[in-house]
Amino acid sequence: MSPAEVSVGLNNPDPLVREAYVMAHDYIAYVAAGGPDGGRAVGAPQSRCAAALRLAGDELLLHFPIFFRRWSRLFRDVSETTAWPLLMSMLDQHFFPSVGGRQRRELAWSAVLSVYVVAGQMALHCQERGMQGVLPQLQESVGAYVERVICPGIRDKGGWGGFVTRFGPKADLESQVQSACCRTLLLLATSILCYFLWKRIT
Repeated sequence: MSPAEVSVGLNNPDPLVREAYVMAHDYIAYVAAGGPDGGRAVGAPQSRCAAALRLAGDELLLHFPIFFRRWSRLFRDVSETTAWPLLMSMLDQHFFPSVGGRQRRELAWSAVLSVYVVAGQMALHCQERGMQGVLPQLQESVGAYVERVICPGIRDKGGWGGFVTRFGPKADLESQVQSACCRTLLLLATSILCYFLWKRIT
């Protein structure tokens, strides 16, 4: 796949569709670089959705590794020519099955996440077996799959904002408490300072 072909999705005039490609390109590059501990520079996430995808993908792989052992067995005999057709078949069968060209079930953000994560595992499998050349095709093809199958449901949900809300970074309770304490202390210190200044003036 040529650079010109790859860039078509990333230059899509529809922001919702373009985000699908940004996430595919960013996440597969991130996984191929080894994730947060890979040692290869991949750069900052290309969008808030891409950042949420990286974070959620890492969490999923960390807490549910058994979920991915099954996929690696299915990838065993994959080649550069069969990688994408096999992945598309798996996505249709497990996450977005359709009947008569229509989506069978309601869109769930967890299913959207799984599409990207499984695609990332396919890309990693291909890379580890010397098939790096298939990665650009996977990036663009995953974006195209999300555009065709998933984006209509995302549009009905009002866009990608729900994905960021569901999977983006969230301040934990300790951080929230610390932040509240700091604000309270700052307010108290300001009040004391103002009181002493007022007393000095009067």
